[in-house]
Amino acid sequence: MTFMRFFLACLLLLGASTQMPPARAASDSFSTEELLEGFEKTVFGLEYRSWSWRPYLVKKFTRPVNFFVHNLSSRDRTRTVYRFVKEIGNRVGGLTTSIASDPSTANFEVYVVDRAQYEQVVRKDIYKSDRARVPGRCLVRVVSGRGGIKRSAAVIVSDEGEFLFKRCLVEELLQGLGPMNDDEALIHSVFNDSSRHSRFTVFDQIILNMLYDPRIKPGMSMKQTRQILPLVARDARRSVR
Repeated sequence: MTFMRFFLACLLLLGASTQMPPARAASDSFSTEELLEGFEKTVFGLEYRSWSWRPYLVKKFTRPVNFFVHNLSSRDRTRTVYRFVKEIGNRVGGLTTSIASDPSTANFEVYVVDRAQYEQVVRKDIYKSDRARVPGRCLVRVVSGRGGIKRSAAVIVSDEGEFLFKRCLVEELLQGLGPMNDDEALIHSVFNDSSRHSRFTVFDQIILNMLYDPRIKPGMSMKQTRQILPLVARDARRSVR
């Protein structure tokens, strides 16, 4: 064997010995315990306690979610919101999303505003009260009852940078679908005001697929979900790849 052939053979052997095994699918990187904890921390409870009916019961839509976008911002973000609405519908089983041509037919309204408009829009269009408290950098309000979420409305700030806009868009629209609580322990989630996520993470996709599994009903308590939740988490994990 010539020196060059010997050298090439050694390189091939070295490459074979150091080749990394194929990475696991992202959805498999979370334990069942992490997913159960994530579900309970986001679905049961509210970031702002006064926003919804019975915070420690399941809240979800039971019919298609029809979005209408009010772009009041100096920059037109409509197409970006449309793309994310479509992504939600594609990634969450058991949930159908669409775009309404008229706000009267929508059950989820999205207001895209500049910061100077934020407080006025929240008071006038969301709470319809000049005395309403206006918390947070962005906001979503959910009106829910025993039969599920009746309607939601989100206010997204557009003019304070791309990160805040994308972060608010993802978090508020997803929270408007039911998982309304934030928790700093959820490092893989946008439902954590300390995290730097600004996209629909795999972890959150699994949580939303768990919530919209037909075995999870509006009005269920944490205790009522615990018996079936491990099976729901298994199936949601399989559906997210």
